[in-house]
Amino acid sequence: MSATVSFPVPTPDGPRTVTVSYARVGRGEPLLLLHGIGHHRQAWDPVVDILATEREVIAVDLPGFGASPPLPAGLVHDLPTTTAVLSAFCEALELDRPHVAGNSLGGLLALELGRDKRVRSVTALSPAGFWSEAERRYAFGVLLTMRRIARRMPLPLVERLARSAAGRAALTSTVYARPARRSPEAVVAETLALAGATGFDQTLRSGAAVRFTDDVPGIPVTVAWGTRDLLLVRRQGVRAKRIIPRARLVRLPGCGHCPMNDDPALVARVLLDGSR
Repeated sequence: MSATVSFPVPTPDGPRTVTVSYARVGRGEPLLLLHGIGHHRQAWDPVVDILATEREVIAVDLPGFGASPPLPAGLVHDLPTTTAVLSAFCEALELDRPHVAGNSLGGLLALELGRDKRVRSVTALSPAGFWSEAERRYAFGVLLTMRRIARRMPLPLVERLARSAAGRAALTSTVYARPARRSPEAVVAETLALAGATGFDQTLRSGAAVRFTDDVPGIPVTVAWGTRDLLLVRRQGVRAKRIIPRARLVRLPGCGHCPMNDDPALVARVLLDGSR
């Protein structure tokens, strides 16, 4: 069920009120789901019903993405601020150290929350931050191109393309290995989400200096990578394993950068296993 919550986040000039949109469903231990840059919480829809049989699932629109408004003046769309916002969000919803799973940017945020000991477990799907400089420049270039196309494309053209498997591939094959499986309505919605993401530019700029270089001790960590990830290539998963040596590294055969849609059953199993 969709809802919004507003809560204070401290800044050097005093607290600022942040509003976040989220959906909450299911019963069991809480599992927080975090999407990637330019996406929205509906990216998790293919796996939510499976997860909700064993977990209370809370899927979040990050600030400046999806239905969540941008951060107020005094707060910047960067990694420390967004991590602090998510911690305050959990306090506002009385989520006591939830499990957390994230994809891409969301995976990086999940690992940061784990490093701060604010969660019980972390499952990161193709997390950002384990790139070389060349790999980062490539990924950022692809994301900027996708954003530029989404902003320039008229809605009737997006809707027409989304009606065919070939059109859905043209719009989303960078992030999905099996784009034809995505529904036309979902493709239109996520194209609009990418075009309208008010937090996109600042988040991407702040990510240029991000490298995840520290271990995440004391909690279970799973890192999973799609074998057909075209955005953050899978060798970055090997780097993640070196940096977080106790992490479980999982291969997702036939999956792209957003694997939830490519193989929902496999991804749901990885998330449930990672949060046990």
